[in-house]
Amino acid sequence: MKVLNPILVLVIMFFVAQYSKTDGKITKTITIDSLGACQGISKQNGHYFLYGDREVGVMREYRLQKDSLIYEHKEYRFTIDGKNIIKHPTGIAYQKGLPTFVGNSVKQDPAGTPWKAEISCINWPGFLKSKKLDGNLIKTIEDDACIQGTRPEYVKYQGKWYVATADYGNKANEVRLYNPQALSKANKTSEKGVLFKKFTCSPWVQNLHWIADKDILVLIQNQIEGHKWRITFIDLEKSLAKGQEVVLAVINTDKADELEGFTFTDQANSGIAVSSSRKNNVSFMDFAFGN
Repeated sequence: MKVLNPILVLVIMFFVAQYSKTDGKITKTITIDSLGACQGISKQNGHYFLYGDREVGVMREYRLQKDSLIYEHKEYRFTIDGKNIIKHPTGIAYQKGLPTFVGNSVKQDPAGTPWKAEISCINWPGFLKSKKLDGNLIKTIEDDACIQGTRPEYVKYQGKWYVATADYGNKANEVRLYNPQALSKANKTSEKGVLFKKFTCSPWVQNLHWIADKDILVLIQNQIEGHKWRITFIDLEKSLAKGQEVVLAVINTDKADELEGFTFTDQANSGIAVSSSRKNNVSFMDFAFGN
């Protein structure tokens, strides 16, 4: 039987106590245009990338200045020869030195039912330089191991990086961890060696966010399908050990639209949430962590 380090136990107990009394509130809401329906936000090296499903899948770059996001006049399109390749981006898994992955939901018919989930492996430096996928799309992987949708995000588990993703529906939802190197070479996520571990989770997960210095996974959710905000803090290690989510805290807000993405800023108690609304789609949030 494995015995946990007593110091590690105390650290875990501290964070569980701290996050169990978490409170979050929206302090300011602004409108950022030209994204279509915004699908998420990714913080990378001090820059904030907001992405959405305009006439093509698009991403724009911003910098944080006090409580505003300032557009850097850099727009990136998920296209090849002008053709839409990632129309509905659903997550960006970025970690320096590892493959970068972008999720995509593809309609199989005009009615939009059913959807097919894909994960694209991208030459990220090349994409940021040329601002399009031409010559930068390494591989497109069908995420057939998913139940409904894909939302890639890097997480660290026992010293190793994995690509986590989650489902959106209300039945048999899972968070799954994929081996990034195996994923980058696969045609389908069901192939041997891609899936590492998984656990069941609550419904309506739109995106994931990893708090690296706390080893905590954040589920960015809706309270009901397509509406009302929920942010859930998950103990990743305990969840994987148990096979189902171990919740540290849940924050619900009275915002009625569709929460799509969230990231903490460089300030430990401040975050930015984005919704799919055309107006008032970016909200700044403050958090209080009790003990």
